[in-house]
Amino acid sequence: MSHRIPDDTKRAILDAARIEEVVGDFVALKKRGANYWGNCPFHQEKTPSFSVSPSKGIFKCFGCGKAGDSVTFLMEHEHMSYVEALRYLARKYNIEIQEEELTPEARQKESERESLYQVAQFAADYFTKTLWEDEEGRNVGLSYFRERKFSDAIIKQFQLGYCTESWDAFTETALKNGYDKKYLVQSGLTIEKEENGRMYDRFRGRVIFPIHSLSGRVLGFGGRILNNDKSKAKYVNSPESEIYHKSNVLYAIPFAKREIVSQDMAYMVEGYADVISLHQAGITNVVASSGTSLTEAQIKLISHFTKNLTLLYDGDPAGIKASLRGIDMVLAEDMNVRVVLLPDKQDPDDFAKAHPTEEIKQYLKDNAVDFITFKTRLLLGESGSDPIKRAEVIENIVNSISVLPDKIKRAVYLQECSRLLEISEADLLDRLNAILRKKARKQNEPQGDAVSVAEEKGASGRPEEGLEKVEEDRHLLIERELLRLLVNYGSRNTTQLYTDEEGNDVPLLTNVCFYIVSEISQDGFSLREPVHQALFSIFADSLAKGYVPAVDDLLLIEDAAVRGLVVDLAAPRYEISDVWEKKGIFVKTEVSDQKKLDEAVTQAVLSFKLERIREMIEDVDKKLQECEASKDELAVMEWIGNKKELDQRKAFLCGMLRRVVS
Repeated sequence: MSHRIPDDTKRAILDAARIEEVVGDFVALKKRGANYWGNCPFHQEKTPSFSVSPSKGIFKCFGCGKAGDSVTFLMEHEHMSYVEALRYLARKYNIEIQEEELTPEARQKESERESLYQVAQFAADYFTKTLWEDEEGRNVGLSYFRERKFSDAIIKQFQLGYCTESWDAFTETALKNGYDKKYLVQSGLTIEKEENGRMYDRFRGRVIFPIHSLSGRVLGFGGRILNNDKSKAKYVNSPESEIYHKSNVLYAIPFAKREIVSQDMAYMVEGYADVISLHQAGITNVVASSGTSLTEAQIKLISHFTKNLTLLYDGDPAGIKASLRGIDMVLAEDMNVRVVLLPDKQDPDDFAKAHPTEEIKQYLKDNAVDFITFKTRLLLGESGSDPIKRAEVIENIVNSISVLPDKIKRAVYLQECSRLLEISEADLLDRLNAILRKKARKQNEPQGDAVSVAEEKGASGRPEEGLEKVEEDRHLLIERELLRLLVNYGSRNTTQLYTDEEGNDVPLLTNVCFYIVSEISQDGFSLREPVHQALFSIFADSLAKGYVPAVDDLLLIEDAAVRGLVVDLAAPRYEISDVWEKKGIFVKTEVSDQKKLDEAVTQAVLSFKLERIREMIEDVDKKLQECEASKDELAVMEWIGNKKELDQRKAFLCGMLRRVVS
């Protein structure tokens, strides 16, 4: 059943949510001046341009332009719906949600994603309850975990569970609790046979490892079989779904992210048990790729928190070689990659159980080797004295060095590999430059038909298309400036000049919202961009009710496009360096300078009116041409009169604008 979250509850949630804490759960932030800064999670960058403002409660990336509040961030980063984001924040800040039931029509809009999330959470709770309360769960599942030396505390922390041997116990329970078969099947928790429609549990007879999103929501599951039935896979995972994409997820990331930021380093292992045992041993900055080769999405996820990644290997040559292929992608992200080879071919699970915490930490610290050096030694050892294999090793290593974005790192690695490979640094540099030139040529190659399309249009293309784009951009910018002033200064006072009946300029004190809305509305103008007009109408309607909406009020709007526009307009257009403030240099802005605000409001209104008059003149010119072509002299005279009046208004507005700007 769907419900609506009341506005007062939304306000309580947004008031409690600290933007730096919400974003800080996902991005490594450092305080600089009044704001926090970090690498943008929405695009790749080396220099932090992602700003979080606690005072405004918003974030803004000065690189890609993304901006928003806590809710917007969760919607963009975690792909939550508006309601999902509010519920997440309510849980985080212990705010009880008193929901209002929606109408039948609104109930139909319940998102498929939310239904899948609810099914996944129900399953996690069911498997956990089965592990602790069901006789088979305790005797089989819990006994297995305890044999693995997992403490009860760690079992509960990772929400481990058990699914009984029964064919359909989970499915039947879920159906009885009102969960739709459609979502049970879509999530992969239930398998339906095509031939007879019979349903059974995917994870029956397995211990369960829930897989969580960065924010801690259950996305899917991994299940391990406990008997020796060779006909069944040892591990079974949830299939891909609307909420679960294996290549985008790192196991245990919600439990590890804070320590990763604190230590500025992450350990990467392969399996669920490896992660859990290390966490139990006190090494909590550990995540797992869950048996897959590292993907770009997983690398990007890690890079939000640290640029330092250490891979833990158990000494299995085949496994190590298989994982090497994905590491170049990590290097290309300008991350520092190290490798630790565990002793006696122990996997991280065994190693963590065999040693006390301090010994583990010391071993990991003492035995970390940078990846390229490790790879060079590994491949050299396999090549022996075979010159062809050695040449292949050299090519392989130089290829890895070539993906490093940092020139200094490339130079340092060339020096080290020259020594290890016993080949001159100059020869390695020649080969590196050849690889880089080849990559550059490939990147600059024309892409298929793109050239022919450009050639068809001619060297200059259609000039009128460029002019149309400029006109379109201009009207959007003018409308945005009006709305920016409404959003940020709507309730502020402003002194504006009115012309009385005798033609004298008379100063009048009013507020920004009243002046802009009345000036635009009295001429019958509207904003051309639909989302702009929607926001303008909210100000006009609120003004009619006797109040001016603040940013906090506007952030309660459920229309994502309007809310996104509000946040974008509320975000600063640029950041003043905190160094200036330390040196006593202060820049006057509309916030601190009333004259600047008055001028900005006047200019915005005049620019908007002038733009509309220009459009009206263009329309009149077209009408004149049509009437002249049809030789309708009476209509021609009427349109000439209209054009003269519009030209006078245009001249007046241009004169007023020159007064404001000069």
